Amino acid sequence: MKRLLVVTYSLLLLWTAGGCKKEQKVTESPQDSVTTSIPDLTILNDVQKATFGYFWDGAHASSGMALERSSNGEIVTTGGTGFGIAGIVAATSRGWISRTDAVNRLRTICYFLQDANRFHGAWPHWLNGTTGKVVPFSTYDNGGDLVETAFLVNGLLIARAYFTGTDTAETNLRNKITTLYEGVEWDWYASKGDNKLYWHWSPDYNWTVNLPISGWNEALITYVLAVASPTHPIDVSVYKNTWITSGFGVQNNYQGYTVSISSNNYIGPLFFSHYSFIGLDPRQLEDNYTNYWQQVVKHVLINRSYCLYGAPSNYGYNASLWGLTASDGPDGYNAFQPTSDNGTIAPTAALSSIAYTPYYSLQVMRYLYENKKTLYGKYGFYDALNVSRNWMDNDYLAIDQGPIVAMIENYRSGLLWNLFMNIAAIKTALTQLGFHTPVHSTGFYLSVPEVENKVVDLVKHPDADTYQLDVYINTTGTFTLEKADGTVVSTTSLNAGSTKVTFNTSAGKYTARLKGSSDNITQVVQLH
Repeated sequence: MKRLLVVTYSLLLLWTAGGCKKEQKVTESPQDSVTTSIPDLTILNDVQKATFGYFWDGAHASSGMALERSSNGEIVTTGGTGFGIAGIVAATSRGWISRTDAVNRLRTICYFLQDANRFHGAWPHWLNGTTGKVVPFSTYDNGGDLVETAFLVNGLLIARAYFTGTDTAETNLRNKITTLYEGVEWDWYASKGDNKLYWHWSPDYNWTVNLPISGWNEALITYVLAVASPTHPIDVSVYKNTWITSGFGVQNNYQGYTVSISSNNYIGPLFFSHYSFIGLDPRQLEDNYTNYWQQVVKHVLINRSYCLYGAPSNYGYNASLWGLTASDGPDGYNAFQPTSDNGTIAPTAALSSIAYTPYYSLQVMRYLYENKKTLYGKYGFYDALNVSRNWMDNDYLAIDQGPIVAMIENYRSGLLWNLFMNIAAIKTALTQLGFHTPVHSTGFYLSVPEVENKVVDLVKHPDADTYQLDVYINTTGTFTLEKADGTVVSTTSLNAGSTKVTFNTSAGKYTARLKGSSDNITQVVQLH
């Protein structure tokens, strides 16, 4: 346990090195670059804004699309661009870019997409940013990629929901986005004859890749958009026949957390709980298999718990350095997870989880930021590092940078979630797919205690500068915050239903209590 509380000396040496070279040897004193007492809000603003720069200043010069990685000057990514478009909406709302500039950039992207290679309406994973021609992702993957197309369309629909001005520019942008969405032939990718939805189709290799879009993974948004399509919808039976697999509705326990959906004998890398949930709000999703908020929060906690308590000690993981997901690594790109781990941490893993685990994610963000001399560059944190191998990346990847911007925004304001979930066609599609508003009983319905200490760790929301706790009570009642001796330090009257309770008091351990006519529910909370 001690190793979880102490930052390894080798990591500090690595971070404070003068350059950002792979496999570098470093000897500089760690104290030189460490700062303290930077407000969380300052860190959050700096990280979110710098990371957004990858999709603004770092975008492809002519198409406006997101570069697949910062070292690829011509290859642009469709899915990563979708994440970046969501980031443009967030940046506009925060005043980092003007509304006019945002619309102009989105217009450039849309006209590029209009003329770029499409395969039964779906864009490929990669395109040449100048010519719009497909760049093969692999030998047989030189056609449409339906999942990457879904990530792209998700971003476009979020932008369409945000830019609602009646002027010609915003009206034309909305119309263009609608035309692009309506051109995706989702049903073609379910036309193989087996009532399954497929990830890829190539004009040269047909269905050779042969990969059904089955869960649990990052692709849930694909089904939502495919069912919602006004022109080429798929039948709900395709979702049930393809996405729903044997891991749905079966309880499994990993690292002390029980989940009802899993795959591959575990729950996967963290991007599974990021990519589809840039627009989909898991707080509002429940079906016959699981409550999706519990699913994604526990996914993060499982990943973190493995890093802290289950991984080899020489990997150097600790409470300020955890998070396994798909990223670069010292041996190349890989989908890192508890079942495939070589000591590589990607900042996007913890940072993009901030909407689910604010305190634990801010621990990582603060530590990386305060020791950022080598790890932090023009567009925020570089893609990955590996302490045990003395390795650090010097590249940025769009699909890792994008979720950082978007999920920080969802944590701060819920903006992207609100925009997407209020689209009428999306609401209808979710109902058709069997999703409904979660049914709660009295309790702290968004809180999942940490498995080792059984405590819910809370940090002040940086924008509001207050502690926040979402509660549900069946009747009118009260919320109280009590010291160990029973002294009440905060009281809030509650109406029946859901309430976001806010309070300010000194850091420490308290008992949170919900008391109604027939309920008396408690939860230990640690205020930081």
